[in-house]
Amino acid sequence: MKKLSIIAFLGLSTLAFSQEAQKPAEPRKKDNALLVKTDPAELEAKKKAAEEKGKLPKPYNPKADAQADINKLVAQAKKEGKNIIIQAGGNWCIWCLRFNNYVQTTPALKSILDKNYLYYHLNYSPENKNEKVFSNYINTKEQQGYPFFIVLDKDGKKLHVQQSDVLEEGKGYSEEKVKEFFNTWTPKS
Repeated sequence: MKKLSIIAFLGLSTLAFSQEAQKPAEPRKKDNALLVKTDPAELEAKKKAAEEKGKLPKPYNPKADAQADINKLVAQAKKEGKNIIIQAGGNWCIWCLRFNNYVQTTPALKSILDKNYLYYHLNYSPENKNEKVFSNYINTKEQQGYPFFIVLDKDGKKLHVQQSDVLEEGKGYSEEKVKEFFNTWTPKS
């Protein structure tokens, strides 16, 4: 009886094991998708910003020899008795493009700019970070918000570095704040 029980047990175990082994494995669901919830308002805002960026002038030149350009501006500034405003940023930066467009199309600001300054766009982008040029005016190890402005006197001496966020108002710039910034750094006669 003992032998019979052991044989029956082994037979049933073998039968159960073979049925389990023959059962096809369930296929794993392949889910490589990254789920990101998107806010329709955020998507719409990004779309509008991209459209706006496409329409604005692109004043930054990643291929420019920025140091040579600035040297020429210093020579010109000496002759004309003007200071220099360097706008640091890139064509990738919507706020950089907005500022440039704003001062170029706001008559009161354009007038102050043209009368008192030479205006240069110093490129910062993956194609050309202009690190050597930037290091003449700022600590390049510190994080910068773009655009920012470097004001030079007619001899090329740094007078001031200005962050742009204090000039903002809503989704643009404040005429009064920009005017005050420009007027503060006009050349002293």
